[in-house]
This record gives sequence, structure tokens and C-alpha cells, in this order.
Amino acid sequence: MVLIQKVHTFLMNDCLLIATSLPNRRGMYKYNALYNLDDLAVVNVKENPPMKNMFKILMFPESRIFQAENAKIKKEWLDLLEETKKNKILTEKCKKEDPLCSPTMVEVSSNPSLNDKKTTIEEIEEKVNLSFEWIQELPDNLDVCIAQRNFEGAVDLLAKLNSYLQDKPLTYSVQDLRTKVDPRLRHLTDVLVFELSPDRSLRGGPKATRRAVSQLVRLGQSTKACGLFLQNRATAVHSAIRQLRIEGATLLYVHKLCNVFFTSLLETAKEFEIDFSGNNGCYSAFIVWSCSALKIFVDAFSKQVFDSKESLSTAAECVKVAKEHCKHLSEIGLDLTFILHAFLVKDLKAVLQSNKDIIIEATKHRNSEEMWRKMNLMTPEALAKLKEEMQNCGVDNFDQYTGDDCWVNLSYTIVAFTKQIMFFLEEALKLYFPELHMVLLEGLIEIILVAVQHVDYSLRCEQDFEKRGFIRQNASFLYDTVLPVVEKRFEEGVGKPAKQLHDLRSISRLVRVNPGTTSIV
Repeated sequence: MVLIQKVHTFLMNDCLLIATSLPNRRGMYKYNALYNLDDLAVVNVKENPPMKNMFKILMFPESRIFQAENAKIKKEWLDLLEETKKNKILTEKCKKEDPLCSPTMVEVSSNPSLNDKKTTIEEIEEKVNLSFEWIQELPDNLDVCIAQRNFEGAVDLLAKLNSYLQDKPLTYSVQDLRTKVDPRLRHLTDVLVFELSPDRSLRGGPKATRRAVSQLVRLGQSTKACGLFLQNRATAVHSAIRQLRIEGATLLYVHKLCNVFFTSLLETAKEFEIDFSGNNGCYSAFIVWSCSALKIFVDAFSKQVFDSKESLSTAAECVKVAKEHCKHLSEIGLDLTFILHAFLVKDLKAVLQSNKDIIIEATKHRNSEEMWRKMNLMTPEALAKLKEEMQNCGVDNFDQYTGDDCWVNLSYTIVAFTKQIMFFLEEALKLYFPELHMVLLEGLIEIILVAVQHVDYSLRCEQDFEKRGFIRQNASFLYDTVLPVVEKRFEEGVGKPAKQLHDLRSISRLVRVNPGTTSIV
């Protein structure tokens, strides 16, 4: 601590004027600062040789330290400042009670009514004993606790003071004490707020914020503590996701992304429950924050899975992983599955639409090259593999469509269609939730109609009797085997029957088609 300059102070009824001497002009002063007595607090500075005879004046958020020439002058200044502040308060109170009262009347002892007021005030002052050493030293001790980052100690002192003054009248002495304590309370709050800034407490996870949050809650700042805590965690989640490296397969990245995000969300929820267990009003803020954090996750997820045009199977596996992680949150009573669906529904509809269009185009291309010939798989191994594939598709009676050696009494187009539509259905069911019901159902119907119309058109146009019999056999497989399997699997996957699929199969065994336009009539 070093000497800055010599000053002259002028104490008035309602303010303190600070001035500095003009060089080479004796008796002339230059204005430096003016402080309202209501806004300042005077603090005695403990002796710490060689720094002696000092006192501090606090004008939040700044403070200035002055040094008197000797201990006597210091004491006079402290007493005068305290007395002037009290007189100012008494004068203002007198004016409120009696509009004719003037400042000079405060010191006129011959006024009986004023003497009675002063006597009453003195009696009230005597009821509030502020002479305890811990109270006298409390402002200084608060400064020390804050400087040493002993936040718990500072809050304990404030709690002790509030408890002591809880049932005490608001006297001038109490008001004066408050003017000394309140700036320190604001300073303590500012420091705790800074402790919750992302730069200070990101690395330690949610637990790193517990100390500052708990002290803000004790100070009655639960709402501010809640907002700062959630803001801190939002920055942490965003930073953790941004630091993930996109390398290798998409599914591997999604596993890492889900692990980082949902683990962080789970830890944040548990820490929130510890910090704000007695503040039910804060839980709604946590739900709102959870939704906004989930949006950050979905943005990163969609960018990697959907924007990169991954296959339907990859997208389905990625969504399945995200949904499984989201379900784990129910362990703490937090279910964000519906919100996750709402964020993903647009991209998932686009994926289903895109893959439906691909299957339709592929089916039409195969249809254009249809020769209506039996399949010759050449080797028993190839036949066994096809049987296994059909079994996986849900076709249990495929053996009745196999012939001698390695022949299959079905067209390649119908077999390929069966495998493709069942693959589409299985992968789509991994993505399924109620908002996608009609999209998936309408997509299946469009795909099925392409195959049905092709079979019916071929049957009506084919003149060769033997080929017509073969086409009827394929139509029978399509209607009696494939479509019931699709209907059954769809019902199992979504949990309710699909009337549209049933009607498509049962209205007519063969859809009548106009051979010239291939449109349904």
C-alpha cells in the first residue's frame, strides 16, 4: 500500500467533499470527488505498522483509504462522520413526521416534542445492542472471508447477523450497520456469480459448481443460482459435443455422442436434485433447459446421420441407439423420449420418403426387364442361403416354391421384391414412433402397389399359356404369402392392426388394371 496524494476533506450536513491542493497556490483547492452520506460507509482499518491511523470509506462498488495525521484526528473523523450520518437520518425522519420541522430544530433542546422524540429514539437504540465484538468486526471479517475465498464463512457471518437482527427494530444504528454490510453482500454475490462462469468451472463437471450454488441458495438467490448453474452446464454440453472427433463409421460416432451427452445430462440432473432439492420452483427451469440441451444433441446427431445421406439401416441403428440412451433418463424420473421424437420427426420422414422412392425405382427397373422365368441358383449352397434369407423375412413355407436340383419356382423380380420390402419394413420399424405411422404405412402401400400392378398387368397381357400359369404362381406367392407377412410384421412392430394393408389384400385377390395405363380401376 503506497501513498497516492494528500487531500483535504470537507464534511457537510449531507455529503463529504474531497479536494486536492493546487501546486504553488496556497489555500486553493481542486475538486476531486463528492459523496452522499447515504451512499457511503465508514470502516475502521486495523493497525498494521507501518500503516497506521487509517480508515476506509466504501462507496459501492469502489472504496478509498485515508490516513490521518495521528490517532486523535482519526478518531475525530470517525466520530464526526458517524454523528453527521445519524443527524442526517434523524433530520429526514423529523421532516417526514412534521413538515414544519427544519434541520436546525434537531439540535434545539428547548423543544419539548423533539426532546420526547430523541428520548424515544434513544430508548429504542438501547434495545438493539450492537456493541458485540463480532458485530463490530463483521464488515472487516467479511472482507477477509471474501478475499480468502472462504465463501461459507462469509455466508455464515451474514446468516448469524440476520438471525440476530430478525426480531430487532430498524434503528439508525442498525441502518448504519446495514450500509456497511450490504455492499459486501453484493460483492460476495458478484464473486459467487463469477465462480459459476463457464471459464471457471467447466472441467470439474456439475460437482464443481456445487460450492458457489449452495452459497447463493443460502443467500436467498435460488433463481439466480439455478439460471447460472444451467447456463454453465449448457456451455459444458456444447463444448463436449464440439470436441468430439468425427472419425470412422457414423454409428461409432453416434455411440460416442450419445455416451457424452446423456451421461452429462444424467450427472447434471443428479447434481441439480442435490443443489435445489428444497426449491420446487426451479424444476420447471431444468425441464426447459433439458429440452434446449437435447436440441443441441439432435443438431449434432442430424448433421452426421441425415445430412451425410447415410443408408436406412445405418440411420435406423443410430436412432435406435439414441432412443435407448434417452430411456435411461427415466431412472431419475426424466422422460425426454417424446421431445426427441419431435426433434427427429422431420428428418425421419424425409429418410423414409427417400428410401421408399429408391425401392420403387428399383422395383420398376426390375419390372421393365422381367422375363418371367424360374430362378436357377446353380448350387445347393446358394439355394440354402436363399431359404435362410426367406426364413429371416418371415416366409416359413418357402420350401413349397423350390423345385428339383437348385430351381426356384418363382421369378427373380418377385424374390428380390420380397427381400427388399421386408428389409425396408424391419429397418423402418426401428425408427417407428406414432408420428411416423401414416408415413410408413402409406410408403408400404405405394411399394406394394408397384409389384401388384406389375403382376396383374403381366397376367392380363401374357398370351403364352405356360407363362400365364407361372405368373399366377408368383401372384399367389405375393398375395398369399408376402402380403400377409408384411401385414403381420407391421402389426407386431406398431402394436395395432393396419386396416389399409388388410383391405389392399382382401378387396380383391388380383387388382384389375387397365393394360394401357397400368392405373387402378
